[in-house]
Amino acid sequence: MKRPIDTNAIAVMILLCLIWGLQQSAMKIVADSVDPMLQIGLRSACAALIVLALSRVFMRDRWHRGLFFGPGLLAGALFALEFLLVAEGLRWTTASHMAVFLYTAPIFAAIGLHVAQPDERMGAVRWVGVAITFIGVAAIFVLPELRGPGAALTPGMLLGDVLGLAAGLCWGMTTVVIRTTRVSEAPPAQTLFYQLAIAGAAALGFCTLTGRLSLEPTPAVMVSLSFQTIVVCSLSFLVWFRMLQIYRSSRLGVLSFMTPVFGVVSGAVLLGDALTSEFLLGGALVLVGMIVVQAQEWIISRRALRADRVPMCERA
Repeated sequence: MKRPIDTNAIAVMILLCLIWGLQQSAMKIVADSVDPMLQIGLRSACAALIVLALSRVFMRDRWHRGLFFGPGLLAGALFALEFLLVAEGLRWTTASHMAVFLYTAPIFAAIGLHVAQPDERMGAVRWVGVAITFIGVAAIFVLPELRGPGAALTPGMLLGDVLGLAAGLCWGMTTVVIRTTRVSEAPPAQTLFYQLAIAGAAALGFCTLTGRLSLEPTPAVMVSLSFQTIVVCSLSFLVWFRMLQIYRSSRLGVLSFMTPVFGVVSGAVLLGDALTSEFLLGGALVLVGMIVVQAQEWIISRRALRADRVPMCERA
């Protein structure tokens, strides 16, 4: 039986959300010295080797056979496409905007699971949450237009925001594939390795074809790539998967919504991203909508837990 959320879980989730919220800023801050796409390729390829070593040598995981050519390849391809869209989007939009749009993924995952699995069908409360989220997304795009000349999003930022939203869709669909196929039965490190290896190969191949292989090895670049490779792509993801094995995913999901908040704050503090009133309003609506969607699962699981604790004589 999985544990209820305790202070240790909250502390770990705060740290994980801070790490995940910093990753877009970490990429953007050295983008002039190394293309974001090359960053994705290098960090994913190196992290894949680290995860492989940790899984097979230290954790002694027993990997499942026959998963790669099928659900493993599909999950890896979606993961790769997600980060390719993030890398390309960061060339056009801010780290703060990317943090908000990327973390719409739980909404797309909820919709996908509603279609794919009968026991994951959403009720009225969840649909309200979905509607609030997309109203927030629309507000970010539309309100600057209504404000008047000079306030509208530039074509470049609009493109970057759309790419960020598409990345969130890919992430959500990755979750659907993992939850509904045999990949869910494999050790977490095996799934993560597939995702990182395919993402690394795709990004490096793209950079080779487009001539984006220039890298200036400054101290800032090396620190950023080390942080992204070791902390973000390797350790934090493995810790997250371990948390999902210990604690209820519905409650961890609510705590994970701290990530876009940290992402927006880090973009403003480290990169000086402009936080307009329209963006803050839209971002707040996106966050509220995602919490509503996840909260219904939390409420249902809590009611079920209470029902299990009621003695049989009281039920009668």
